[in-house]
Amino acid sequence: MIFQKLSEKQKQIFRWCYDPKKYALICAGSVRSGKTAAMSCSFVHWAMSQFDRQNFAFCGNTVQATERNILMTIQQMTDITYYYTLKYIGSKHVLTISGGGHENYFYIFGGKDESSYKLVQGITLAGILFDEVALQPESFVNQAIARTLSVENAKLWFNCNPDSPEHWFYKTWIMQTDAGERPDVLHLHFEMQDNPIMTPEKIAKTTMLYSGVFYDRYIKGLWVLAEGLVYGTVFDKNRHIIKNYDTKNAIEYYISIDYGTLNPCSMGLWAVEKDKAVRIKEYYYDGRTRGVQKTDEEYYAALEQLANDSRIQHVIIDPSAASFITTIKRHGKFSVRQARNDVLNGIRTTMNFLERDKLFFCDCCRDSIREFGLYRWDEKSEKDTVIKENDHAMDDIRYFCYTVLRRIF
Repeated sequence: MIFQKLSEKQKQIFRWCYDPKKYALICAGSVRSGKTAAMSCSFVHWAMSQFDRQNFAFCGNTVQATERNILMTIQQMTDITYYYTLKYIGSKHVLTISGGGHENYFYIFGGKDESSYKLVQGITLAGILFDEVALQPESFVNQAIARTLSVENAKLWFNCNPDSPEHWFYKTWIMQTDAGERPDVLHLHFEMQDNPIMTPEKIAKTTMLYSGVFYDRYIKGLWVLAEGLVYGTVFDKNRHIIKNYDTKNAIEYYISIDYGTLNPCSMGLWAVEKDKAVRIKEYYYDGRTRGVQKTDEEYYAALEQLANDSRIQHVIIDPSAASFITTIKRHGKFSVRQARNDVLNGIRTTMNFLERDKLFFCDCCRDSIREFGLYRWDEKSEKDTVIKENDHAMDDIRYFCYTVLRRIF
């Protein structure tokens, strides 16, 4: 029953753990490639067949993400529920699985920062499944692995989508495994074609969601560096800049703001149509360059002037701009929505809209156009970060795309 409709690579996930010479499995590659579901199912069957009354762990970036990605997947698998009884105690984050005369306990941990290693101290584990291990700090992963060292025949399971080639997991685990330095580790590279449920139509639809470095990582499954201009491969002046825009087809209007006092303050007025959004006007003031810092009231006057007679649905602004948010609310004219300030997901979403011709700019938006040609990845950083220069219009554009536009298109 378990091996029905599995790809050959997924079948390897179910077999490897019974090889006494293998200690760990790494499944890395593209999104929607079927690695997580197969690993979750295989992990449970291996644990239940090999151990009784032992502790195991599902580790993700957060407890909530692990519950969503692993626990809910397991609870919905007939290949699990047919054989075992599952009982989850949410307050303790522990899943008890019983069946076949065995009972084992699966704890859920979140490794979101360097202090998370403390969460796994003191527990003995017979096996761990690390979900999205590239999002977890090395200190947390190493501490969790240390909890298995006293258990005979304990095994490790890792899955992730690729990140930077400077990432600690890639250098410590994948590169060493591929070089033959970890002969007890199996590394499987996954692509969407390795998932039987991904039809050519589904693959094509998923492929459309990514551009640039994110395409190389999440579609091709490559560990590549984020380098050069952030939007260099997708923003085209000949394609994305509009002259003489007519607002007759506009359905809604929004204003997005990256607030700055000494740093530049950038505001953009957006007209949203049925199939695209256009930045029709903008306000950009650099207090450092001008040598004069503006007050919140002066910025509010600029906001009203930018809106003019347009009926603004929401003003989207970074939550950290507390004083300016208070000022806007005090005037009572505009509805304020705090922006979702997730930099990488915001950039990926903005790239997607540019690639799909959903995002355009009037030629009067000179500072936005200027920043598109200057906004760069920090190639000296071990993590994906952007250089904090020429990024203020880029930030307010990202706020709009990730907070509003992704819910419309």
